[in-house]
Amino acid sequence: MKMTTLLGGVAVAAGVVAARDLTQRKHAILRNFPVIGHARYLMEKIGPELRQYIVADNDEERPFSRDQRRWVYASAKEQNNYFGFGTDNDIEHVQGHIHIKHRTFADSLPDDHDRAAKLPSAKVLGGPRGRAKAFRPESVVNISAMSFGSLSGPAIKALNLGARRAGAMHNTGEGGISPYHLEGGADLVMQIGTAYFGCRNADGTFSIDRLKERVATAPVKAIEIKLSQGAKPGLGGLLPAAKVTPEIAEIRGIELGKDCVSPSRHSAFHDVDSMLDFVEMIAAETGLPVGIKSAVGEMEFWQELAGKMRSGERGVDFITVDGGEGGTGAAPLIFSDAVAMPYRIGFSRVYGTFAELGLTDSVTFIGSAKVGLPENAAVAFALGADMVNVGREAMMSIGCIQAQKCHDDTCPTGVATQSKWLSGGLDPQDKGDRCASYLRTLRRELTKVSAAVGVAHPGLITPHDIEVMNGDYESRTLAGVYGYKDHWGALGPDLARELLAVVQPHHTFNEKPNTA
Repeated sequence: MKMTTLLGGVAVAAGVVAARDLTQRKHAILRNFPVIGHARYLMEKIGPELRQYIVADNDEERPFSRDQRRWVYASAKEQNNYFGFGTDNDIEHVQGHIHIKHRTFADSLPDDHDRAAKLPSAKVLGGPRGRAKAFRPESVVNISAMSFGSLSGPAIKALNLGARRAGAMHNTGEGGISPYHLEGGADLVMQIGTAYFGCRNADGTFSIDRLKERVATAPVKAIEIKLSQGAKPGLGGLLPAAKVTPEIAEIRGIELGKDCVSPSRHSAFHDVDSMLDFVEMIAAETGLPVGIKSAVGEMEFWQELAGKMRSGERGVDFITVDGGEGGTGAAPLIFSDAVAMPYRIGFSRVYGTFAELGLTDSVTFIGSAKVGLPENAAVAFALGADMVNVGREAMMSIGCIQAQKCHDDTCPTGVATQSKWLSGGLDPQDKGDRCASYLRTLRRELTKVSAAVGVAHPGLITPHDIEVMNGDYESRTLAGVYGYKDHWGALGPDLARELLAVVQPHHTFNEKPNTA
């Protein structure tokens, strides 16, 4: 009798917990897996203790360590994201560990306590080439390219809401502009991939008329032509017919019931010369800034591109450099592990190619590869990036737990899946708030780091302000590691003064901007 009563009590308690889990909207795990989902949070809570004695340390996991994920989660939830009792990194011996050099004195400092500060870009996007719709991005931190189809509708909506609430831009990814990209109201960067989804003819070729029609119906601020991405550079994509839903078919402009193939190369152009013609045609027809996104492999492409832009007659407005570390796209292991340069090497080579010709002030450089963490973002700015795009970190801000199930449609948090059951657990409004909090926190952390370095904006951090460990007790500046010449990685004097006037309009500047 007592056992029956006990079991009955347990069943009632479980039912109450299940009812609460199914109706709450803050945790997708609990909505999708009521009652048993609590085990995940218990394991997370005791995880540090388990790892300390049994499993792994806080910086051992990949692609994002426990400390890195904890920082993103805490930032997104507006919880305490500080770490106590000092670092647990071996900062004197770990090869590649960075050290940011703070300054004792500084003439002007940013306000690192303003939680709502948007932190504008140092450069006007499309300004140097006189684009009709050139603009200065309000945020140096924006959301990277992730397509509807790869991510769920609720996840795209959450990211879009987060971008709007934080004053950031949202890149659509090559899958086209979906209704979910429009529900939050954020400014968009429309990405054009090799299959021209959303701007294609029936035979899969590019259509400028369809592009103009789409741009006219959405808050598109810029257009990005994707040449390759870090996850699978030089490799096309395939969405099997079984996964091509009527909704995806309509958005992408493809046939229902047939495999959706993304070629490995563009058909609208075949070399640098024809690519620049394509860029200028789109810019003339839409008035928008137009740029390219690419991982970095052979350098002949970049050398020819910089050479052809030297005259000023044609050129891209921005360059998004992706790293071979892999990103939100699933790929064969060899592509994730071994194809394309790591971000810092690739970016520095591209930047150096343009710096040799004195072109860096006329192009906006955007970093995209695990740069959604303050340390990595600071390095990106020091190497010459003007903005950073965040992908996986933004996914974590809306619930991703690094389950690494992106490729098999079984993401337990509803982020990277088309399962109505799983994606139904993700509440876009709540997760949109978390995404916005993460974006604002990253900008604030960058502002704090800038203040420590003694400059008013992360765009003024130079490769001389950061050193990299090069063996036991030895380190070199970023400039030394990546072969930067004097003034590389820094804004030109005119741009630096212009930026200072934008971020601190009421300050009288007596010092020379940090451009060396």
